Amino acid sequence: MLSKLEDAATQLGVKVSYELLAASAGASRGGLCRVKTEYRVIIDKRASTEERVTTLAGALSAVTARVDASHLDSDLVALIDQQSPLPARRAS
Repeated sequence: MLSKLEDAATQLGVKVSYELLAASAGASRGGLCRVKTEYRVIIDKRASTEERVTTLAGALSAVTARVDASHLDSDLVALIDQQSPLPARRAS
């Protein structure tokens, strides 16, 4: 599933990188940022696969709320929607 989310990020023009993030109690395993006009997701390279999936899907939920994601596979959209704090998109 992680590779499918990484592919979705590429399709959406979102750069994903895995970097060593500073460790602190309760620290995030990464997230979404915007550099100039481009979205980027930075994920702690020590994160488990499950944490990577959750972080990436959550970040993509914020991106897909702002851009057209109709070309993405419906299973990916469902996974991304599960992580979104926003209401799920309705099928058109």
